[in-house]
Amino acid sequence: MHRQFDDILLGSIELFCLAAEAGSFTAAANTAGVTPAAVSRSISRLEARLGVRLFVRSTRNSRLTEGGREYFEQCRAALNQLVEAERKVTGEQVQPSGTIRISAPTTYGHYRLLPLLPAFRANYPLIKIEAHISNRNIDFHEENFDVAIRFRAQPDSTMVARHLEDAGLVVVASPAYLRRSGRPKTLADLEQHECIQFDLPSSGRQIPWLFREHGHEKEIFRTGHYVCAEDVLAGVTLAKADAGLFQTYRFVVEQDLAEGRLVEVLEAFGGRSRPVSLMYPHGRMLPSRVRAFVDFMAQQVPSLSPARDGSLAARRKRAA
Repeated sequence: MHRQFDDILLGSIELFCLAAEAGSFTAAANTAGVTPAAVSRSISRLEARLGVRLFVRSTRNSRLTEGGREYFEQCRAALNQLVEAERKVTGEQVQPSGTIRISAPTTYGHYRLLPLLPAFRANYPLIKIEAHISNRNIDFHEENFDVAIRFRAQPDSTMVARHLEDAGLVVVASPAYLRRSGRPKTLADLEQHECIQFDLPSSGRQIPWLFREHGHEKEIFRTGHYVCAEDVLAGVTLAKADAGLFQTYRFVVEQDLAEGRLVEVLEAFGGRSRPVSLMYPHGRMLPSRVRAFVDFMAQQVPSLSPARDGSLAARRKRAA
């Protein structure tokens, strides 16, 4: 076997991957402990060897070309394999390290993901986490995200979707609103109530309220004087401010229900949920740090939702 890679070339490939992940030569230089000029020279050497331009450079950042993105995917997979080989040879003594970029919606981010991260880092202290909590859609390749958590994940052959939980839904209102407007007892009663709506950021379309009636699943669209966009937590804030009824995930309002700031209504028509999935690109060998995070979430999240029907009353009954 003839030698095709010298130490300088292997170092250039590693610096190239750091720059691709960070989107910046300067950030890659800081991580590697070298100068930005050294990163630039290394990538220029690679481009000269390959005869392909890997980055589109500007004064503010550096963006991968199409050929650069394909080369990055292959190089990252190869470097990850080297790390995994080293871990096996050394008896798994090399701890996962590096940065994980996570995208999560505001509801799941604040009430599920963020509270779990300290426990994850206690197990893996060499891992740095960048948590992007937002309801916008992301581009895994352009923005170099490792994983994303999504509700209602659509089928996508380029992505792996690992189911985390079915998040139960509940309709809530403040005690003051119910005293003023009465408590709805049937789904038809919703026509007489102020129903706070939420529009999906990706499409601008209204999210239907989900119910189960006489064994049949139903979707209800209601119009009202309050429409929230971007952040679904705005609907919860409005409900606590006596504005009207709002359907949201039970885990978001569980504390408010327990302490009386909100009241559940239409319990007889509940039981619906939306699936939550942890997603990452298909066909990519996962770095050990990402695999550790995926496995950690798969173990931790089910314990947060012991009642499959999402009912607080059911949980209390089982605990009694």
